[in-house]
Amino acid sequence: MSEYTTGELARLTNVSIRTIQFYDKKAILKPSHIFENGKRIYTEEDLGRLKLIILLKNLGLTLKSINEILNSRNSSKVLDLLLDQQLKIAQLKVKASKDQIKMIENVKHNLPEVNNISIQTIDDIDKIMNNKKALRKVHVKMLVYGLLMDAVEIGSLVWGIAKGQWIPFVFAMFVAIVTAMMVVKFYFNRVNYVCPNCNYEFKPKFWAAFFSGHSPKTRKLVCPNCGKKDYCIEVFDEKSNAKIVR
Repeated sequence: MSEYTTGELARLTNVSIRTIQFYDKKAILKPSHIFENGKRIYTEEDLGRLKLIILLKNLGLTLKSINEILNSRNSSKVLDLLLDQQLKIAQLKVKASKDQIKMIENVKHNLPEVNNISIQTIDDIDKIMNNKKALRKVHVKMLVYGLLMDAVEIGSLVWGIAKGQWIPFVFAMFVAIVTAMMVVKFYFNRVNYVCPNCNYEFKPKFWAAFFSGHSPKTRKLVCPNCGKKDYCIEVFDEKSNAKIVR
């Protein structure tokens, strides 16, 4: 059977010699042999006990509790129940961490790509996230209307080619133009733009917005507050939503 000095035991378990001496003083870990000169010798069994003490201490138990568990007649059963409890706690922490990661990813996904929109409270983050979701709904509605009109146009065109009757196609084109104007108006009524220079939120005039250069999330407009022309950030107009609710 292997035997270890206090220093060797400390190196094997990555604790300090003073820690082992403290456990000895508290009678939690006594050496198997003590020579006349005071030298202490520990066995493999003592090493296993020390590893168990370190494990239980890392689980948050006090030295008094550890000592009671190790000296209990049902120490194995108590330890098993304790580990089950700690496992459940660890699993809850993992679940909480996953939920937190999901929440952080959701916030990051819904935050604007531009850094000049100020965020001072958690309400500001909620507002931005709700804004992005509402804006996404507007885009989805426009896409649905567009696809429906494309289907009508293509269907009437195929009918005209196949039957030689072009009145349905002319009528479909007229309806498509009217619908397109209504969809565009619907779109501009529900969006505002934020100036990247002064952070001012405004609704541009219809034709100014209609003919302006744009990207999927910005539109090149003149800010009525600072007068600068730049790519302004598209946001949902909450007032338009309030009007619909009323």
